[in-house]
Amino acid sequence: MSRNKEVGRKFRLIKKVNENRRVPGWVMMKTARRVTQNPRRRNWRRGSLKL
Repeated sequence: MSRNKEVGRKFRLIKKVNENRRVPGWVMMKTARRVTQNPRRRNWRRGSLKL
């Protein structure tokens, strides 16, 4: 991908980076460890983005 990105694409990439995190610890505590994984987790090699 080129170095010079348009602003809209850059913001969408930032949003995807922020979404690709683990579930916070307080969520696990609140749900008594029923929720331990993020179902929308994505790997940079396997999943591709539609931007």
